[in-house]
Amino acid sequence: MATMILTQYSGSILGPIAKVLGWVMNWIYMFLSNVFGIENIGVTIIGLTILIYMCMLPFTIKQQKFSKLQQKMQPEIKAIQEKYKNRKDQESQLAMNEETQALYAKYGISPTGTCLPMLLQMPVFFALYRVIYNVPAYVSGVKDAFNGIVDGIVNTPGFQGIMDEFVKKMNLGQIQADFNSADLEAVKNFIVDAVYKMPTAGWDALREAFPGLQDTVSSTEVQLNHMNTFLGMNISDSPFAIITSSFSAHSYLFVLLALMIPLASYASQMLNIKLMPQADADPDNAMARQMKTMNYTMPLFSMFLCFTVPVGLGIYWIFSSLTRCVQQYFVNKHIQNLDLDEVIAKNVEKRKKKLEKMGIDENQIRNAARMRTKNSTQLSSMSQEERDSKIAKAYEYRKTANPNSLTAKANMVKDFNERNNK
Repeated sequence: MATMILTQYSGSILGPIAKVLGWVMNWIYMFLSNVFGIENIGVTIIGLTILIYMCMLPFTIKQQKFSKLQQKMQPEIKAIQEKYKNRKDQESQLAMNEETQALYAKYGISPTGTCLPMLLQMPVFFALYRVIYNVPAYVSGVKDAFNGIVDGIVNTPGFQGIMDEFVKKMNLGQIQADFNSADLEAVKNFIVDAVYKMPTAGWDALREAFPGLQDTVSSTEVQLNHMNTFLGMNISDSPFAIITSSFSAHSYLFVLLALMIPLASYASQMLNIKLMPQADADPDNAMARQMKTMNYTMPLFSMFLCFTVPVGLGIYWIFSSLTRCVQQYFVNKHIQNLDLDEVIAKNVEKRKKKLEKMGIDENQIRNAARMRTKNSTQLSSMSQEERDSKIAKAYEYRKTANPNSLTAKANMVKDFNERNNK
């Protein structure tokens, strides 16, 4: 069966997220329409962006607390790194990892504390791309605007051949439409796809193709322009497409407006980065160097990408960065007033309760870490043959250890640490 752009995205991961975002976007659109009389997809995207980041505010605060604690930990982390700086053997690296884990336990946080907000944002971003690219499939008010023109086209004799020629003329190769399908609902969806995705010049071509529907085409054009236009640009078009067509038509104002979308995206992201707590600038800190590089390359990457994605997605980028800037200002004020010692105490208590639920005592973890550090030091002074023999014996003993023995408890601690590090 031919692919329909109008069909909601059906991916197993992004599909459900896109449906939820589409439902929320439709609700915001209807709210703005009924309460304020605003029927504009660009404004709806701005409202959706603000709502998404308000929902993510607790994760943002948690991430900033983690960053603040990391700054406090940096001298101790650096001391551990210096201690094992010139010791690259496996045992020393294991001991360094154990001491680092113990340090994170001391502060009651996980090394992966900043991952969750990023993991939440990425699927939301990709799913939102699907929603913006297929707005009529998710926002009922927009799809309803096509009813008059769709009914007029399907009631025109020989419309199938006319629409086939129209799709070719408008270079709508991304629409794999079958206007001869026996499924009338599918045919109507194909027509919505073609009309929604055609360039601005397509309206004149559509009036020529269906001379008996000129008034219907004109009224639909006015209604859709009102819904789907932001600052004079069609939000489903990419800035590059708008720049190309506007330059050919000598509409230089729209060239400038289309250029402003990627540039504003870059500037707003850089402003957001400036407001965020900065990582350790130590040149010997590899993670800090990588983060600094990403802080400069990611906004540039998104700026160039913004030229090729729909304007609506660029609007989301810009207002998501601006929303984060406002949030970051107030979050920074909140973080500055935090009592870090109190935060650490709460984190440690939460971690202790988590361990107790798993039947593991905090002292067992400390003892296991000390034992491993001690054993690694002893192993480093042995020959390779003695080391292999000792490790083999320890492995065999571990397999036959009594479930209630200290060895078994230490193994439980090891498994717990390994799971936390994944």
